[in-house]
Amino acid sequence: MADIHIVEIDSNTYQVTVATQSTTTHTVTVQADYAQKLTNGRISHTELLKKSFEFLLQREPNTSILRSFDLSVISRHFHEFEHEISK
Repeated sequence: MADIHIVEIDSNTYQVTVATQSTTTHTVTVQADYAQKLTNGRISHTELLKKSFEFLLQREPNTSILRSFDLSVISRHFHEFEHEISK
């Protein structure tokens, strides 16, 4: 199980550290309208990021996750992302 630590840099930018066998750090932007689309305001951006990284880690190691990206990029690589996260 990975340890996921999230720090808010500003209102839509976060630093996500993932510790497994290797520790990686990622800078992720979350646009408010995209977060609203995914969660309908039910959870915070931090919780959305945690769930998003859990989703990614089920599909690839943390060392394969981009170091810097916008959250919406995930759905380009994993078409089921938006459906799964919206549950």
